[in-house]
Amino acid sequence: VDAEVLLFSVLLNVADGRPKTRYLVAVDGGQLSLEEAVKTISTGLGTGKVKFIPREDALLDKNLSQKDFDHLLVNLRMESAFVKDNMQIDWIGETGLVDNIDVVIQEFKETRGLLPVRICVLGPPAVGKTTFAEKLCRHFKVHHVKVMDVIREMIRQMERSAARADAEDLDDDDDAQAQKDKEYLELLKESQENNDGRYEDQYVINFFRKKLKSMPCQNQGFVLDGYPKTYEQAKDLFSNEEEEEEEGEGEGNEFDKTIMPEVVVALDASDDFLKERVMNLPEAEVEGTHNSEAEFIRRLRVYRESNTEDATVLNYFDELETHPETFDVSTTRTDMIMKKVKKEIGEPRNYGPTPEELAEMQRKATEERLQREAREKEERERQAAEEAAETQKKRTEWQGRFEEVKAEEREMLETQSYPLRNYLLKNVMPTLTQGLIEVCKIRPEDPVDFLAEYLFENNPQID
Repeated sequence: VDAEVLLFSVLLNVADGRPKTRYLVAVDGGQLSLEEAVKTISTGLGTGKVKFIPREDALLDKNLSQKDFDHLLVNLRMESAFVKDNMQIDWIGETGLVDNIDVVIQEFKETRGLLPVRICVLGPPAVGKTTFAEKLCRHFKVHHVKVMDVIREMIRQMERSAARADAEDLDDDDDAQAQKDKEYLELLKESQENNDGRYEDQYVINFFRKKLKSMPCQNQGFVLDGYPKTYEQAKDLFSNEEEEEEEGEGEGNEFDKTIMPEVVVALDASDDFLKERVMNLPEAEVEGTHNSEAEFIRRLRVYRESNTEDATVLNYFDELETHPETFDVSTTRTDMIMKKVKKEIGEPRNYGPTPEELAEMQRKATEERLQREAREKEERERQAAEEAAETQKKRTEWQGRFEEVKAEEREMLETQSYPLRNYLLKNVMPTLTQGLIEVCKIRPEDPVDFLAEYLFENNPQID
């Protein structure tokens, strides 16, 4: 938006002043190199790491055109002159990209709708928080934030940093951070020893704040899985630290907007339902987890004691007008809960799929299409075979009935012809036979006329 305002101001000045200069080139006032620009963007949107690619490898990159390749090899540093000296413009970010990267990134996200999705899934143990959170993460392409994973990740980072505390090749900042991490690890160890192997809330909350403030969570978003568990934990985790440090400068936000969940999903069920669910878990899934019978009952008791009707973690979100959506998993299917949450948040609005993910999606779509076509072909062949079998069955039945009709007709004709046959045998055949014998004896010139005359003369009289 700011860039559009600046461009519009330049165009107005060009239209009013009609300068003789025919070409205007935008120049970064910070005079930074391409490497500095890339590092700044990587730090603002990612891990801060930059991968250097040899020129020969860059030529083989199918995503890099020859024109882009030539632009990247331009080694030219320019100073802003004409526009800055001759046009009256209220500059925004005059010092360049590096000094204004936070503003540029925020504007980039808001303009393109690349906003992080922040969700919190809460509930008692064994209610299905992790399974539901995983489904949300897959759909919205966000990061799954679990208590033990966060603690392990942060401790590993500090251990790597503390291991370098005695190294000689560190600069002052790295050395100070290494010493700080080393001391912090000692405090953690002491806290763990004094709390039956558990860490105090202040340390866990600090880990979570660092995780939620990390670039992946800030850029894409996150799903908090089962944390915070109490009202006090939520208050400490989401509190606005900057406001606490700037007391006396007027009222500010009671919470940190950058890590505050926009949707809170509360899953619940009766204790009996949860106990039965845990008891029905396969032994292989229970072994080595917190879901053993004794441990589960302890965790459930602690959860219920910490979340009474008057003091529950959900009250914290209610007070901030982020009203939790509560679902009873014993009466509501997971797919229905998922459907309601999708409707609440809308379509995924963070960063889209990578080229590799797009290729995988296309591969899956092709496989599904081929499988669908194979199923349709198989169904058509099955239907054709059934129709052919049905047709053959009907043809056989028709042929059988046809033969029966013919047999009945023959029998009927024979029955009807019996009196006539008797009459012919008794009254006609003897005279006819004698006439034929006479024809054979006399051998007349006209046998037919002779036979007719004979029959007429010898016609027996029937009473």
